[in-house]
Amino acid sequence: MRTAILTLMALMWVGLAFAATPKTVVLDVKNVTCPACRLTIEKALEQVPGITDQHVDTKAATVKVTFDPASTSESAVVKAITDAGFPATVRSGGG
Repeated sequence: MRTAILTLMALMWVGLAFAATPKTVVLDVKNVTCPACRLTIEKALEQVPGITDQHVDTKAATVKVTFDPASTSESAVVKAITDAGFPATVRSGGG
């Protein structure tokens, strides 16, 4: 009985750890030229549930986004940035 309980607890722990694993993507973004562009992208991403971190690099024209895959997806992140006026694509290879 004790072994069964410990096994169940271990499985639950692994399940929680797997479910809480965030995903990070790097996107190439067009038309990013100034600090106002950065603010516009940040505000667009604030509307997407599940995003836990974001970094807009105007010089490199990239956006690095960390999100909870249970709450949102890469396509939702791309759509939010693109709809804000900055066509975005996920960088192949992730970075």
